Amino acid sequence: MLEWDMIVDKNEYKPLCGIDEAGRGPLAGSLVMAGVILKKPVEGLMDSKKLTEKKREALYPLVIENSEYHIVSFSAQEVDELGISKCLHQGLQSIQKHLPNAEYLFDGNSTFGVDNITTMVKADDKIQEVSAASILAKVTRDREIVKQAKLYPEYGFEKHKGYGTKAHIEALVKYDRCEIHRKTFRVKGLDEPVLF
Repeated sequence: MLEWDMIVDKNEYKPLCGIDEAGRGPLAGSLVMAGVILKKPVEGLMDSKKLTEKKREALYPLVIENSEYHIVSFSAQEVDELGISKCLHQGLQSIQKHLPNAEYLFDGNSTFGVDNITTMVKADDKIQEVSAASILAKVTRDREIVKQAKLYPEYGFEKHKGYGTKAHIEALVKYDRCEIHRKTFRVKGLDEPVLF
């Protein structure tokens, strides 16, 4: 489990820590979670999926500069060993540990068994702190898998970022899995017969 963080000043009041993840559903690459407490407003924040890659990359350093944050990354191997739910559970706990004395808001509808977490569906599109977390998680994950694409050029990771696109599945059927593929995620045509 890789982690990046900043030292948080302990304040008497409880600031809002927005939490989001990137990479829950792909067939390859890491699951990345981020927690963000904004110290200053950042213009242009919204759900990272609604932003262009260029805009996300431009916002990333602004979020880093104007926040206290913690990023947790689980490799494909850790996702296979622990399962997505356990990774999310551990990630939430890590964010609470490194960003203490905050109110925690996680995008979605499950706390994955972690206390003192509030959830909200589409929080990444409604709450600035969660939008900021979604940008940190998405950019961190995308940068990582684009680097890995150079090691495994036959899969086209730089284009689909490990998600189960038609081109990715065709490459999987042709070349089988590589080191950064999740072995426990079943793929039609590779793990299951295609019915005609």
